[in-house]
Amino acid sequence: MTPDEYENTLFYGDCLRIMSEILPTGSVDLIYLDPPFNSKKNYNMNTGGQAQITVFSDTWKWTNQQVDDLNFIAGQDVALRKAIDHLIDYVSEVMGEKSGLRAYLVYMAARLLACRNVLKETGSIYLHCDPTAGHYLKILMDAVFKARNFRNDIIWAYKSRPQSKKYFGRKHDNLLFYAKSEDHCGFNWEDVARPLSASTISKYRSTDENGRKYRLQGRGITGSPIRSAKDVNPQWEIDHPELVVRDYLDEKVGVAREDWWVDIDQLNQNADERRGLDTQKPIDLLKRIILASSNADELVLDPFCGCGTAVEAAQELGRRWIGIDVEPLSVDEMANRLRENCGIDPMIRGIPYNFDQARRLASTAPFEFERWALRLIPGAKPNLRQVDDKGLDGQAYIDLSDEKGKQPLFGFQVKGGATVGRPALDAFAGALQKNRCSAGLFVVLEEKTANRLRSSLATQDQITFDGWTGGHIGVWSVEDWFIRGEVCFAPVPPLVGASATIGLLKSRDWQRGLNMPKR
Repeated sequence: MTPDEYENTLFYGDCLRIMSEILPTGSVDLIYLDPPFNSKKNYNMNTGGQAQITVFSDTWKWTNQQVDDLNFIAGQDVALRKAIDHLIDYVSEVMGEKSGLRAYLVYMAARLLACRNVLKETGSIYLHCDPTAGHYLKILMDAVFKARNFRNDIIWAYKSRPQSKKYFGRKHDNLLFYAKSEDHCGFNWEDVARPLSASTISKYRSTDENGRKYRLQGRGITGSPIRSAKDVNPQWEIDHPELVVRDYLDEKVGVAREDWWVDIDQLNQNADERRGLDTQKPIDLLKRIILASSNADELVLDPFCGCGTAVEAAQELGRRWIGIDVEPLSVDEMANRLRENCGIDPMIRGIPYNFDQARRLASTAPFEFERWALRLIPGAKPNLRQVDDKGLDGQAYIDLSDEKGKQPLFGFQVKGGATVGRPALDAFAGALQKNRCSAGLFVVLEEKTANRLRSSLATQDQITFDGWTGGHIGVWSVEDWFIRGEVCFAPVPPLVGASATIGLLKSRDWQRGLNMPKR
């Protein structure tokens, strides 16, 4: 791709795929990433009012994805693959074969390697983590970027004080700062220096003929270093210019900052810059990193961009930028944020805005297509990982109650191929029964596929508003979305929360998500 095609652009998709297949090698000056922490938590995004949508699950299991990631590493760096194997063996020995940490570290290793590939030899990278797995990530960073290129383990200590009777309050994150190579372009310490203290400023007591404050430095009357006015007089300064230097206050840029940062707090829930994502970081934190390790007009990449704090900071500081995220709602939130706060309409790639783009996504990245398609459906909760899905790609509760006062469970299945047949519907029906779903929606790419499947369904398979006996299936196509601009539920009833949070999706203008203009 040319710079015009990837700079100042938001990408939807797995950052490993974007960095390895789309972004040019050695094109990025600074990478900041705030990836999963192996926290074993689900993270939500607020979509208005009290509505919350889970956008990421930070729980890990060994799947085919880890196998693919290991193959990617082996194809790029055999020595790194051997190091990862040793690390996995160690984790297995210490934590057990079923430890999710093994899967997490393989996932991170592949993506850190992709970061190394797109980073310039003069570039820098900051990995944001916490003590959960930060010590293992340090080992990975040493392996990927070489231990000799380590610069800092920065402690970001925030002011919140969690209480515990079992351990000291956990109130800091880590920022692992590495150079790409010995050709590292340097560090702009002056741009992020701490202000001079009041006691230091008070030492500048003298004023010259232009009103500039200064203090004298050098050797005084006794030959000792100047410490106070008694060590020198005006005539001594005139007679011994080689011994006395004026240190002007307005020439001081501040004090070099240490590797512990206590002056930037976490965002509270009522902060003006809060965008509704659990993991959002304060923009001042990102501005400090960007000022320290990049220059004007250089390129900043955030491969786990969330709600876009890094790209907004880069835009405000006059840098070029790239943001990547695997959640379409996050990409859309980034775009909205840049429109509202920076007055720009960013280029977005990866989210389909016409049927040809949807077809391309289905063929090149099936899981990303699946996740995007289910985000079109109000109330649907797509599986955030391709593991333990129990035959369903997503689920939701129906906004109706049965005779026992329970809300029926609704299942989804997404298929992007053109040769989907009745066996796939039968398998879906079995998954609905296994998961005790009252009904389900089978989503395909093309309308002709949907029509063929609808004609194969028996009358008893059709969804109705009454009865709610298990196994009823409806069929809908993504192509229909681009024709009608809405999801056809009929005769499927509305899903839980749809009327309260995002309506019935009668147009493209639904919630804060996937409502951007066609591109």
